[in-house]
Amino acid sequence: MSASVFDHPWLGGLFGDPEMAEIWSAERQMSHMLAFEAAWSRALGACGRVDAALAEAAAEAIASARIDLADIRAGMAQDGVPVPRLVKQLQVIVGPEAASALHKGATSQDVVDSALVLTLKDSTALLARRVAELEAALIELDARQGETPLMGRTRMQAATEITVSDRLRPWHQPLAAHLERLAEIAPRVERVQVGGASGDRKALGEDAQAVTDHVAAELGLASTGGTWHAKRDSVAEYAGLLSLITGTLGKIGQDICLMAQQGLDEIKLSGGGGSSAMPHKQNPVGAELLVTLARFNAVQLSGMHQALIHEQERSGAAWALEWMILPQMAQATARALATAQALVASIERIGTPD
Repeated sequence: MSASVFDHPWLGGLFGDPEMAEIWSAERQMSHMLAFEAAWSRALGACGRVDAALAEAAAEAIASARIDLADIRAGMAQDGVPVPRLVKQLQVIVGPEAASALHKGATSQDVVDSALVLTLKDSTALLARRVAELEAALIELDARQGETPLMGRTRMQAATEITVSDRLRPWHQPLAAHLERLAEIAPRVERVQVGGASGDRKALGEDAQAVTDHVAAELGLASTGGTWHAKRDSVAEYAGLLSLITGTLGKIGQDICLMAQQGLDEIKLSGGGGSSAMPHKQNPVGAELLVTLARFNAVQLSGMHQALIHEQERSGAAWALEWMILPQMAQATARALATAQALVASIERIGTPD
């Protein structure tokens, strides 16, 4: 049994998104943490802080390491972070001689946050592709059925006659803005985290910026002039964008639910959900799901804003709150986009019935 609807044995059939789940999987997260540690060893060698040959040997061993996740879980319960136990495993894997090139001058938050932004980078690529596909599908629907008459409604009361195009424009026009937002936010989010023990990079001395630049380049992230351990505005901004996207999709879902009401019949959908008690019904399950996911993300966003409050140089409490919330928001957004695509593809007719 799972506490999360996204990977629950049967609730996951409604809420789960396998592609986004893989991006946020434990295995993918661990691969990102190992990528950071390998890049860190190479950076120490490149900057002359350790022997370059030993650094490369350590990096190669790290890159091919097989990690005992059960041991990481046990360490997490003790330390509150996965990295201390990870480093212990890697010390054995790289051997005593190359261990001098392992994790020296880094801290747990550098590893975990850099892995996070690599995950967000992959998430952005998936979301941008789906937003673009949905926008194209809605524009194509508009081209086919946009001139059909439709009763305009304000405050859910009949107003004046409009066209289907008038209803569809608020569905697809925000998607172009969301694509722009996804592109604009990337430089603020996809940044390496290097701060060291107290966020001052003191252990790296005069090589601090050079090491940071090397690690960033190897990971395909932007470099930074300082740590963002306790400055989480970019992470909260990303969560806000997820909520904006699902909010747009929730509006689509709400409109379709209302248009599908018996007696209005302003939209005809193929498929739909059945009822165990009323076999004549065809429930707009996909449209309802868009509303649910939009409201879910709107609620979670308040938690991400609570996670902005970090005490002093680093926080355990606020940081851990992100781990609980952000992966579920990403899954909700991906699932909403997939659902919206399927829903638009199922529209057979839209507009005032003859």
